[in-house]
Amino acid sequence: MHGDDAAVIASLLIDRLRTLSAVLVAHPTTLDAILPGDQRATIALIGATRDAMLHTLRREILDAPVLATGNALVNYLHAAMAAESREQLRVLFVDGSVRLVHEEVFGQGSISAAPIEMRAIFRRALELEATGLILAHNHPSGDPTPSQEDIRATAILAEAARSLDISVHDHVIIARSGWISLRQLGYL
Repeated sequence: MHGDDAAVIASLLIDRLRTLSAVLVAHPTTLDAILPGDQRATIALIGATRDAMLHTLRREILDAPVLATGNALVNYLHAAMAAESREQLRVLFVDGSVRLVHEEVFGQGSISAAPIEMRAIFRRALELEATGLILAHNHPSGDPTPSQEDIRATAILAEAARSLDISVHDHVIIARSGWISLRQLGYL
């Protein structure tokens, strides 16, 4: 790819998807529909760039207690989830020092809902000997405002977690336009 070609491709992608982060997390079929001709190499390069970015952002949350690196956590979650076209529930399992033990996607939902399967989450937390959870899900609508169902499901999960001596440290909702912490809103 020549410099002029790269500038045209970058302009096309930014014009259509609006932000660099949206370009980096776009599905390959979305990129293919925007780009002229056979751009498999370009799409693969964008995917590799995304993977490198996620790896770098994830390393930042591994190097310190997760809650102490709040900006790093939100940056990572935003890069990983903001442009997803369906709701996705991601659970970060933490130890007693609130260091990340494991991260797992616990379900892809529809455009407007992602199921919270408490039994599977708690089973995994016990297997990992995690003492805490941080929940994260995305809102493909672009608005991070929690729904009543988000608030209700989080309260039910947090109550059940207490009976297992597991803390729910936060539930973060990620959207293209920003993010919201249910803890900061007073729901946890």
